[in-house]
Amino acid sequence: MTQSLLERRRIEAEFAKEIFKALAVELGRERALEILRKAVIRLAETAGAAFARSAPGGRADLLAYAEILAVWKQNDALQLDLKLRQADRLEFDVTRCRYADMYRELGIAELGAVLSCNRDGAFCSGFNPGIRLTRTKTIMAGDDHCDFRYAALAEPGGEN
Repeated sequence: MTQSLLERRRIEAEFAKEIFKALAVELGRERALEILRKAVIRLAETAGAAFARSAPGGRADLLAYAEILAVWKQNDALQLDLKLRQADRLEFDVTRCRYADMYRELGIAELGAVLSCNRDGAFCSGFNPGIRLTRTKTIMAGDDHCDFRYAALAEPGGEN
């Protein structure tokens, strides 16, 4: 049986927590957060690019991107309300996030946004630089849901 993404994130979070504490002592909290943020962004971009390479039919559009939701939802990690699923737009709200719950349980709620929410835009860019994520609310920040709105940008000289 393969490890769920939620389980993987728990292991990563426990490791990142200790690395962050050590960096904060040596470099200060803000610099440690910045280093952690940059590392997570690089990892997410690389992961997004890997998913794009394995996209069905080699198409890295939002219909293919929507297939990734199943990975994120494993073990009931996310509950979401799908609003729109098209080749040029994908919209959904996350109404329950066990990732946020897990970071709170580990006593690192303040790192949750860096370790998880921070990944979303970078993963998207790695998957397809022509897709943009807009999100104005997150459960991690105390909102009642996360509003994910993805849009494919128009190609130069053409339409979406």
